[in-house]
Amino acid sequence: MWLRIESFQNRRVKEAIALRKSDERRNTGRIIIDGVREIERACEAGVLIEEVFYSPTLAPEKARQLVEMLAGRNVTILEVPKRLFEKIAYGEREEGIVAIARSPTFSLKELTLKNGPEAPLVLVVEGIEKPGNLGAMIRTADGAGVAAVVAADIRCDVYNPAAIRASLGTIFCLRVVAASSAEVLEFLQQHALKCVAARVDGAVAYFEEDLTGPTAVVLGSEAEGLSPIWRQGWVKSVRIPMLGRADSLNVSVAAAVLLYEARRQRMVSGVSAQV
Repeated sequence: MWLRIESFQNRRVKEAIALRKSDERRNTGRIIIDGVREIERACEAGVLIEEVFYSPTLAPEKARQLVEMLAGRNVTILEVPKRLFEKIAYGEREEGIVAIARSPTFSLKELTLKNGPEAPLVLVVEGIEKPGNLGAMIRTADGAGVAAVVAADIRCDVYNPAAIRASLGTIFCLRVVAASSAEVLEFLQQHALKCVAARVDGAVAYFEEDLTGPTAVVLGSEAEGLSPIWRQGWVKSVRIPMLGRADSLNVSVAAAVLLYEARRQRMVSGVSAQV
């Protein structure tokens, strides 16, 4: 179905704008996806796209092709003028296409770590408040070949539009689940994952720890770090050496350092042939 909408008072427009709020996303089970690349990756991952807002005057050729493809899948296309689209689009980036979709719902109980030639590598992030940081870490995790991202006691919703954008849509390519820190700890123990927690007072430098086996890299929020629950005797603590005045890195940068160190060690040891 292809409809043209001109009014700001249209029900569909109001509902789309409301999805900028986390309460609305949680209550409706719907999310807003802004951008060609992000929508393409959601489609590839099998995310259910319910409707698309499309502004022909703003859309590049890629967006037009994507709209035609979605129309062929019986997705409702809502053509809107530029002034209306600017109210729906998230932030300042305007690619002429915004999708409304059902939120993926993965639970920790559904998370399986496949056996293969490479030991699983999992990223655990606790207490993250900024969706942009979450999205940036997911993008890094995707690049580093991480099996899953687990958000423990997260303080923003996983599919916040800013997280989707910062991940470049890779949030749909990975298994991303949210759970309590206690549940995550139990999961890591049950799956025999070595738990390596980043702390400013870590016992050893991160590059001195063996990250080649089944491993979970754990990072906390920038404001508070990791909660006391992670001071279990079996949890290894590592530090990223800081040579200047600051005592820590941005959490998304720290995640990149640790995950790519794990990737380096695995390549050197022959655990992975992936480059």
